[in-house]
Amino acid sequence: MRRDRTETARKVQALLPALRERLGDRVSVATAVLDHHGGGGEGVPISSPPDAVVFPLDNEEVAFIARHCFEAGIPIVPFGTGTSLEAHVTAVHGGLSVDLSRMDRILDVSANSLDCRVQAGVKRLQLNAGVRDLGLFFPIDPGADASLGGMASTRASGTAAVRYGTMRDAVLGLTIVTADGRIVRTGTRARKTAAGLDLTRLFVGSEGVLGIITEIQLRLWGLPETVQAAVCQFSDLSAAVQTVIATLQVGIPVARIELLDAVQMAACIAYSKLEGMQPLPTLFIEFHGGPAAVREQIETLEQIAADAGGRGFEWAQRPEDRSRLWKARHDVTYANLALRPGCRMIGTDACVPIAALVECIGQTLADVAASGLVAPLVGHVGDGNFHLGIVFDPASEDERARAEALAERVAMRAIGFGGTCTGEHGIGLHRMHQLVAEHGEGVDLMRAVKRALDPKGIMNPGKMILETGAT
Repeated sequence: MRRDRTETARKVQALLPALRERLGDRVSVATAVLDHHGGGGEGVPISSPPDAVVFPLDNEEVAFIARHCFEAGIPIVPFGTGTSLEAHVTAVHGGLSVDLSRMDRILDVSANSLDCRVQAGVKRLQLNAGVRDLGLFFPIDPGADASLGGMASTRASGTAAVRYGTMRDAVLGLTIVTADGRIVRTGTRARKTAAGLDLTRLFVGSEGVLGIITEIQLRLWGLPETVQAAVCQFSDLSAAVQTVIATLQVGIPVARIELLDAVQMAACIAYSKLEGMQPLPTLFIEFHGGPAAVREQIETLEQIAADAGGRGFEWAQRPEDRSRLWKARHDVTYANLALRPGCRMIGTDACVPIAALVECIGQTLADVAASGLVAPLVGHVGDGNFHLGIVFDPASEDERARAEALAERVAMRAIGFGGTCTGEHGIGLHRMHQLVAEHGEGVDLMRAVKRALDPKGIMNPGKMILETGAT
């Protein structure tokens, strides 16, 4: 559905008095605010700002906004913290950005039921600070301090997914505001249900194209009694990957197991000042549990790594050492950009079956070498997910084209191995054609769901689901 942005801007202008009457000064048309809410994501800086930004405080205000936008046919773009890598928050057709960052209350915590209810603007670190004194934590860790609403909308995961799963596993229920302004609650606090269609799973990962997530009921976990972290380096990347596969096969419940190739390690050593490490293929590993269980896990994994040619474990004993280690892992984007000052980066998000991991990574690195580009590899390989950070000179059309082509081949290769083009970042603006390649006729069903829940096409239009006839 194509929209006249001039007409949309006129409609928003006409709606501003009603919005200001209800929200007061929580309505903005300031240029800096609009620009902040129009970001395009990673690599290719597409920026398309909305015509206005609103900052609701509760479900009723979001419903008020949605009803008025539905009546006028104004596009709505939900906004959390803007950490999306796939241009989820850019206002392709203009309209209204609904910024949920001020909906930041932890509404309820139950230590006995191991769950909580939060508003969508609560951030990951804020939640963990709020439940730590109860002996609880929320383990889904995508690296960025994202909003929990945004994490649910993109079905985020991260370094701890191998042990604790993804947002799909952590969300028990949602409060949704529909395109026409109804407030709908999905799911229950029970850990299982056989009642009707699973609306919670429908909206988790829907990227704002079906409705606005305003509250989330989340699982919590008990803080582990013991946490140990280690690094193991290998001369050969395939040996490191085989170590991961063997670890999973024998059932060691590692909390995190991350792979960095030699190029990525060189970048991290330089950027994060990792002393005593070599630019070699490396596993970052973390163990959670009781002291005896963790000791047993460590002994077994050390033997597996040694049999594969690992160079022994280096331990991060103190909490500050563990934090430094994982900060270096989460700072890989900055480390990669520091390889070539002034460059940009396109990230890939391939995820394949564990059995295909060695072959897929091997083919991918051969492709990188043939491309002539610098593209460090890092991955949550415990669940088959790995990323390239393809660095390119934005002033060189040739480099940009080669980087985009390489990223496309990585996604299509993953699909060919029975995997997915995106393990955790989402489809957004840049991967819509890849969704078609991955799901084929299934995309028609997605369009049908979208039309049923959003008949006027106002919810985050131009994202995720390629419009019929578009290329």
